[in-house]
Amino acid sequence: MIRSELVRKLAKVHPHLSPLVVEAAVESILNQITDSLAQGKRVEFREFGSFASKVRKQRMSRDPRNGDPVKVEAKQVPTFRASKLLLARLNGES
Repeated sequence: MIRSELVRKLAKVHPHLSPLVVEAAVESILNQITDSLAQGKRVEFREFGSFASKVRKQRMSRDPRNGDPVKVEAKQVPTFRASKLLLARLNGES
């Protein structure tokens, strides 16, 4: 599912809200998640899962084209851990 599909489905479920309001709400939620992760905070949605950011250390790697060593800088990467309920639903245990 892409963002526009999510907005359409939410607007259909909540017909009293205009699609522009739904789109603004989705945008606001995603921005808050992104901002929290950028600050190193954890974001948890009960019965769905949690998002966190991990710091990958600086390391040496190799250029796949020519095998030359390449320095890869440290960076933050997002991670997601599914809840037990979500895992159970995905595996048909619900």
